[in-house]
Amino acid sequence: MLSNFRFVFVIIAFGIFGCKKEKPPQKINTFYKEVVQPDDRKTITPEEAKTYHNDTHRQYEYRTGKPGHYEYNYYVSGYDAMGDTVYGNINVQGKYGAGVLTNTNDEEIEITAEWIDYGMLKAVDKEGNEYHLEVN
Repeated sequence: MLSNFRFVFVIIAFGIFGCKKEKPPQKINTFYKEVVQPDDRKTITPEEAKTYHNDTHRQYEYRTGKPGHYEYNYYVSGYDAMGDTVYGNINVQGKYGAGVLTNTNDEEIEITAEWIDYGMLKAVDKEGNEYHLEVN
């Protein structure tokens, strides 16, 4: 009888300590956010064309996408850190966007942008120069 008890004990011990504890799946890049690229404003893909929407009562030129995942296109104007005026066109999805500005020398500047207030964006170019923009 004691021998059977030992045998069962050994089997249970191997069952408890012999199994590897499975790790939960790892989250990959939890800070991932979809980023709009400056060239996105130049073309509308066939998939986006299916959801193209223009509303003359809104500030955006057009929007594409589905509820919760809209991408909006805006004309913007503003100024750089030196106070010079800039204007351009950007696409925004959620809080972030990207586009191209033109300065007083007619130079095109690729920027990434972020909403800072209603109708107001802060943008940065590749050299780190800041721009304050307003939706037209």
